[in-house]
Amino acid sequence: MEKTEKQMSIHSDPGQNYLNRRKFFKLLGGGLAVVFVSNDLLSLASNRTFIPIPENQIGAWVHVGEDGIITVFTGKTEVGQNIRTSLAQVVAEELQVSLDSVRLVMADTDLVPNDFGTVGSRSTPQMGAQLRKASAAARHELIRVAAAVWKTDPDTLVADGGFVSDPTNKNKMSYGQLSGGKRLLVPISDATKVIPIAERKISGTSVPKVNIKSFLTGKHKYVSDMKVTGMVYGKILRPPAYKSELIDADTSAAKAIPGVIIVQEGGFIGVTANDPWTAAKAIKVIHANWKTSPQKARSELFEHLKNTGDPGRSSGIQGDLSKGLREADHKHKASYQVDYIAHVPLEPRAAIAFWEQGKLTVYTGTQRPFGVRDTLAGLFNIPKEMVRVIVPDTGSAYGGKHSGEAAEEAAKLSKAVGKPVKLVWTREEEFTWAYFRPAGVIEINSGVRKDGTITAWDFHNYNSGPAAIATPYTVANQQNLFHPADTPLKQGSYRGLASTANVFARESHMGDLARMLEMDQLDFRLKNLKEPRFKAVLEAAAKSFGWGARKKSPGNGFGIATGFDKGGYVATCAEVSIINNRVKVIRITEAFECGAIVNPAHLHNQIMGSIVQGLGGALFEAVDFAGGKILNPSISSYRVPRFSDLPEIEIVMIDRKDLPSAGAGEAPIIGVAPAIRNAILDATGIGLTALPLIPDGKVADNVSG
Repeated sequence: MEKTEKQMSIHSDPGQNYLNRRKFFKLLGGGLAVVFVSNDLLSLASNRTFIPIPENQIGAWVHVGEDGIITVFTGKTEVGQNIRTSLAQVVAEELQVSLDSVRLVMADTDLVPNDFGTVGSRSTPQMGAQLRKASAAARHELIRVAAAVWKTDPDTLVADGGFVSDPTNKNKMSYGQLSGGKRLLVPISDATKVIPIAERKISGTSVPKVNIKSFLTGKHKYVSDMKVTGMVYGKILRPPAYKSELIDADTSAAKAIPGVIIVQEGGFIGVTANDPWTAAKAIKVIHANWKTSPQKARSELFEHLKNTGDPGRSSGIQGDLSKGLREADHKHKASYQVDYIAHVPLEPRAAIAFWEQGKLTVYTGTQRPFGVRDTLAGLFNIPKEMVRVIVPDTGSAYGGKHSGEAAEEAAKLSKAVGKPVKLVWTREEEFTWAYFRPAGVIEINSGVRKDGTITAWDFHNYNSGPAAIATPYTVANQQNLFHPADTPLKQGSYRGLASTANVFARESHMGDLARMLEMDQLDFRLKNLKEPRFKAVLEAAAKSFGWGARKKSPGNGFGIATGFDKGGYVATCAEVSIINNRVKVIRITEAFECGAIVNPAHLHNQIMGSIVQGLGGALFEAVDFAGGKILNPSISSYRVPRFSDLPEIEIVMIDRKDLPSAGAGEAPIIGVAPAIRNAILDATGIGLTALPLIPDGKVADNVSG
């Protein structure tokens, strides 16, 4: 059958078959997790040929349907940070439509452009800017089409409420009429004019979370909730320790269980069964022999990291350190330690995988759908176009889901048994086989004059990473070096990356220097800072906290810290109370600035979440290990913040409408630990040098220098 012009235009869309289905558009608003459970829709996975639209075209990002529904395509994932809502606000703003007419298709590698992933707090500054520009270009193109139809000057036309109108001649056409449902194959120009910040009415407001009702009622389906017709359940045989080698395995008892299929490929052994309980039972009755090897324990960690660190990668050397130290009236040298900590996501890793006509489709929770797609393609030696990864809105990640282990395991099992396989990690598997926030040793040697001027700053980070390693303070003589080292445990991204460790060490050291000089913590920082945005957050936090206005009582202390990461400036004040060496955090006030605020309510939630999560890493979270085994792989043995741990929390958000929006998922966490540490120092005179600060609740238990 000959294709019409409209069909040809749609055919160039990566999701061309879906765009022919009005049902698909209506379901998108509920989220992909609900839509794709349908077996009818699942069966489409291998029956399409995709001709991707170049990413410089409007149609790669935004589609205007005949019914006026705006469908947006993005590779970003929704992991609880509510980026679905803020991106929808951006699109609604630029197209001048209501928020409820915008639908986001997120993180489906067959339907969306490859934008690397949800990492580094880039969703708002990168994808927000991209969708804003694409949506503005779409608005200009719709106006241009209307102007051509009416043979008038496009500058006289107005786009609003899903219509383009001519105020002079009273002409009016809907966006759907103007687009005809075609994809807009028009380049996005860098010169495209977006709506000025001062004129925005949707961005910058606290609109509620998109489809919040489905989450509140439990209607939303996470991967761990999903079911597919004909699906079986998988489990994997795990070794007793890291770096173990399988010698042999007796699977006869597992094979004898009705419905169980054993899958073995070299050292990989898995099972499938008709229900998860039978699969778990089958794994337990497999008798395997393993070869293990000696490995480092937590007690040896910091010495090992220091001894295996390489010569270092510089983040800037200025001046002459020897000269700076000679000019100092006071010198201070200290070593700081940071333990591994776990991500503890609400939803452990999960995946559903199935194969159809040689094509692999996987549903999983990951921050990097295209990265997982490419890994799967390499694993099975197939073209990446033959792998589709779909990420339903996922139950948190915190940087811990860049990889796709569950997806790889489910895909292996599915290929072997010829059925869809669902695999959900247990909490113990998540604690043990996921990766951790890197541990580190940080050494600082500094010098300062009596008037508070820092003359020398020598900073060395072993293993935990170079993020935010450069000091924000003005120091004439300085060097900041990152030394990669051999890590005993698998490590990777965590909220804030290494900035948490580097800011902890730097701000703790600043607290010590201020005390050494008998100088106010705030005044000392302000004296050595030039960046106005740093000064603004420090002064805002201090003012709201009442810094200097409250008299200290015995056992009470006040601390302050500041930092910068991923475009966000933060200052944190903390008050602690110490009775019988037991520490209680009483108050935390945090000021945060990340440029123009897109959604105040959701920014507030991000900051609050960071503070609460930061309490755990500051006070008691640490991974314990020995002999290649994790010794605290459960919520009962791994301490996370509880309601009883929470202090009074006050958040001050600084809205810089004159600046581009930056991300907010990471920077608010970095000031929590050093502010608490400096409050303990203020109360006791004890300068703690290790995270967690008080693993057993008592200040005296963690004094290492």
